[in-house]
Amino acid sequence: MLSAIQATQAYTELLEALRTGQALSGGLGLPRAARLPVVSALHGDLGAPVLLVTDRTDRALTLVDELGFWLPSTARSLFPAPNPMFYEQAVWGTVTRRDRLSVLTALAAYHLPGSPKPKQPPLIVTPVRALMARTLPRRDFLKATRTIKPGQTLPIDPLLRSWADLGYQGADIVLEPGQFSHRGGIVDIWTPAEPYPARLDFFGDEIDTLRCFDPATQRTIQPLDALIVTPAREVLPGKAEEKGIPAQDAQEYLLPLIHPAPASLLDYLPRGTLVVVDDLDVLQSHVTEIEEQAVTAREESIRESSLPADFPIPYFGWSELAEMLAGQQMVDLGYTAAPDEGSPLAQLFSPGPRFGGHLKQFIDFLQERQTAGDRQVVVSRQISRLKELWREKRSSEEAPDFREGTLSDGWLLTCEDGKRVDLLTDSEIFGWERPQPRLRRQPTAEAPEAAYADLKPGDWVVHVDHGVGRYTGLVSRTLEGLTREFLCVEYDGGDQLYVPIHQADRLTRYIGPDGSPPSPTRLGTVEWATVKSKVNAAVEEVARDLLELYARRQVAQGVAFPQDTVWQQELEASFPYVETDDQRQAIQEVKRDMEAVRPMDRLLCGDVGYGK
Repeated sequence: MLSAIQATQAYTELLEALRTGQALSGGLGLPRAARLPVVSALHGDLGAPVLLVTDRTDRALTLVDELGFWLPSTARSLFPAPNPMFYEQAVWGTVTRRDRLSVLTALAAYHLPGSPKPKQPPLIVTPVRALMARTLPRRDFLKATRTIKPGQTLPIDPLLRSWADLGYQGADIVLEPGQFSHRGGIVDIWTPAEPYPARLDFFGDEIDTLRCFDPATQRTIQPLDALIVTPAREVLPGKAEEKGIPAQDAQEYLLPLIHPAPASLLDYLPRGTLVVVDDLDVLQSHVTEIEEQAVTAREESIRESSLPADFPIPYFGWSELAEMLAGQQMVDLGYTAAPDEGSPLAQLFSPGPRFGGHLKQFIDFLQERQTAGDRQVVVSRQISRLKELWREKRSSEEAPDFREGTLSDGWLLTCEDGKRVDLLTDSEIFGWERPQPRLRRQPTAEAPEAAYADLKPGDWVVHVDHGVGRYTGLVSRTLEGLTREFLCVEYDGGDQLYVPIHQADRLTRYIGPDGSPPSPTRLGTVEWATVKSKVNAAVEEVARDLLELYARRQVAQGVAFPQDTVWQQELEASFPYVETDDQRQAIQEVKRDMEAVRPMDRLLCGDVGYGK
């Protein structure tokens, strides 16, 4: 489909104008459904970074998701807006920090001397409020960035202090971007733009090896030739201390105080970047609305004395944004100052017909347009059903291009030779709206201390080998010249057991049948072995009863429901929400049980919501 757009004269003229740096007068007036394929084609043909600016965050998420259909092998990045509103003294989210810094790092690579440029030019989508928010000045970002390589001599303590000045947080073990840890000659750090943390093995003050590793298993993934350490925050604690602000108080809402030089994402764009605006008039209206809200919030905060009257403005207004955008190579996809009939490129697109679920009419339309020589692409969540209908009615004809996917809308593209390319989606076929993309939960590694972190001195615990005792806390003991930490458990008679923290999984919290405190076990006796023996005998008796019960259930005959038909799949696909991973797993397991002859034995629990 992109090749059909690229072959048109109107697109060729637009591409040539952009390559030669010509200023475009007015917007292109493209229908919304045609904007992403045009942006995707321009990104591939120009071979330059593209920044796509839209009005709201939900629209930005949809654009990022749908770009995956048009450019499946191209990395797309979201530059999100800060979580708090302007003047709201709240902490930015971890994911927001990471995503914003990943984009700044990718763009900064074009300005760092000797730094390798990205293999693919970045394609960035951002809501306009993210563009309004002030960020770390590019000069400060580049000055703070360091490249680390094996063989370098770097004293560890000054290195760790410099990372703390860049916003990295010290931790016992690195679990998420923006953290570092130090254990003897091993130093770990997870920079925001990297998918995995890096491990520096020191021999004295010299970096012996450098590698990235899996934080969940702590196993090496691959060695690294170099590591670029960038700021972990858009406000640098080191700069804050220079301004007399304690490092722990250096939150992002203080950015205009700590970094007075105003800067935005646009300052990071390299030469040749194409800025694509979803609709300039809509952007201006949305920025004006945000400005009005920010002015009201500022006045209320000053009146409540929670904000000094001379606090600098933490955002760019529309006049400033418009001036900055005017200095970029920009394309407006919308209708701002566009001709009434639209640009020559927009005139090639027209909306597709609507069938409202009347599939016979839809199949007849495909047959009619195929006879006329159109190229047809059908993108749907109901591809198997639509293919079946096509085979039933038009088995002798060449099938349209059926593709599994989800797009907001389709279009009809008229080429110069009079032929058409018809893109038809669920919106045209069934009248369904596109499901909103869901932000997936990021998997995180579990800290080693999670096994005992919730234990408090005085809690009753059970050691698998020594029985019930009272946890008294963490203690340090020196053995053979090495100081280590142990979990101390006190037993009957005051005897104490020191459990190494790497064996913490052998301790569990005591859970009694009625909540009353237990009797502690005496160390060095057979008491605990006797208790375990009795418990084992009781467990074996229960196990025999369960085996007998489930043996009877195994031979019992129930109702085996047939596997889902395409009609069932069509009904499920009409669900207007994206299921979570847990919901999808529960659905599959329940269906598998229902299709078996053995009666289902399952309890499904969950919070009330659309998924149930």
